[in-house]
Amino acid sequence: MPNLLSALAFIAEQAQSNFVNKTQHSFEVQEKFLFKLLRAYQRTELGCQYDLKHIKNIEQFQKQIPVLPYSAYKPYVERIAAGEQNILTPDPVIYLNRTSGSTGKQKLIPITRRFQNILGWANLTSIGFLSQALRKQGKQFAPGLAINAITKPELTSGGIQYGSAGPGVLRMGTFFYKHLLVHSYDTFKPQDTLARSYIGLLFSLFNSPQSIGGNFPMVILQICNILEQYGENLISDLETGRIAPWLKLEPELRVRLEAQLSPAPIRAAKLQEILRSEGRLTPILAWPNLAFYATARGGTSDFYLERFPEYFGNIPGFGMVFATAEGTFGIYPDFNTDGSILAIETGFFEFIPSDQWGEEHPKTLLAQDVKPGEYYRILVTNYSGFYRYDIGDIFEVLGFYEQVPLLVFRYRRGGLLSSAMEKTTEYHATQVMQILQQKFNILLEDFCITLSENEFPARYLVNIELASDYHLQYPYAFIESFDNVLKEIHTYYDVKRKISIPPPCLRIMKSGSFDKIRQRQIKKGIPVYQLKFPHISEDRDFMAGLEFEKEIQLIA
Repeated sequence: MPNLLSALAFIAEQAQSNFVNKTQHSFEVQEKFLFKLLRAYQRTELGCQYDLKHIKNIEQFQKQIPVLPYSAYKPYVERIAAGEQNILTPDPVIYLNRTSGSTGKQKLIPITRRFQNILGWANLTSIGFLSQALRKQGKQFAPGLAINAITKPELTSGGIQYGSAGPGVLRMGTFFYKHLLVHSYDTFKPQDTLARSYIGLLFSLFNSPQSIGGNFPMVILQICNILEQYGENLISDLETGRIAPWLKLEPELRVRLEAQLSPAPIRAAKLQEILRSEGRLTPILAWPNLAFYATARGGTSDFYLERFPEYFGNIPGFGMVFATAEGTFGIYPDFNTDGSILAIETGFFEFIPSDQWGEEHPKTLLAQDVKPGEYYRILVTNYSGFYRYDIGDIFEVLGFYEQVPLLVFRYRRGGLLSSAMEKTTEYHATQVMQILQQKFNILLEDFCITLSENEFPARYLVNIELASDYHLQYPYAFIESFDNVLKEIHTYYDVKRKISIPPPCLRIMKSGSFDKIRQRQIKKGIPVYQLKFPHISEDRDFMAGLEFEKEIQLIA
């Protein structure tokens, strides 16, 4: 392993060890973080407005500052974007993270060097946990394949760069990330999505990546599909050291990328032999030394992760960090673990229990006071200049790591489906579909549950697309099982189904339907690597214009 990566692994494990020690003193660490932040930010405009200078304890902080959504901060962010300083942060804002907008309106989050450095230590801590997990398997930390993009940032009227969080992090850490990849940093630069994925695979096939990383499981599955679909083309390019002329590449970038390639006929011949004997290329076949994949866990991820054994065999998964544009909330301690350790050094966190969700001024709990098995909304105070900010995500507490809760993301607040106020979540829907895939021995390309039009109460429309080579032999039994399983796991659906909600309807969509929906979202400006596909939607037009092969109405 190169000296730089050896040094990185050593430093990362030191950061991880320091973090583990602090998990034994959760309250003290959180209290220290909060008051260090309040002292640093007391002379900002919002700091003066909230009189941060005179806050002496956590109880006073909670009483003095209200729980606020993004809309309350938006006017301040707009002034920052126009060039005003010392509004939310005393430090200069160097970037504005733009949320993806996949599940709501896009937001801009102020990023300072101080904020960025704190999140960087959380990433380093995560690498420390990863390095330890690899060593248990007799392996060392090594470069991998990452799926992302470098897009040109836009400028606000005040001259501040803004854009998606991923590209922003890549640009600000160019030197660091170049040494973590087996492929050229230039492979992130093609504007065409297929070209970018293809080039990343091509460069990686020259080498042997230890891992494949993508923001979401669906993104990694798309890479697997491209490897399978374009295997012959990739092998041909590998043999000649040239890039396929049909690939949509910017001319100057093509020249620069081809200058970094050289013919690899021996490697190409080996891959060709695999392709002939197996009939396709998959990550585990192309890179037999692959040690893990890294992607998001929790929420709807499990639905997609069920397809990973087809491409990765028994290779474990790693969550790295649970992060959003607003900050980092959790650090994953091991492989195949859904619970992330609350990142107690990246923000001050409060938890709103479910019985307080309807309150204007909810009572909150601190990290050490939450209970396993309960669901909470999280409030964060961090160096973006937001206080007690409600990010709108619902987490379940799985247990504790020392004195720090283990969290798993379940669903977005407001991301609910209701025909008669039953409030079905994405987590409900995903649980049902995971059960049905196993029961009927099928794989779904994707699914989305919507509501029927011109009916009140509306019925559930269960829109599914079968994965290639799969056939649903008993569709009526499928929709009947959907109804029964949802009743079992969702009490309110069971109650409302008995008295008001009509029987659900199954729609088997034509192949490629959900890819068309993804393309619609991308055209709206949502980056492909940040795409979070909704599995429930009250938007009656969400599936508009798509054809279905079969429709089966449950009678009872």
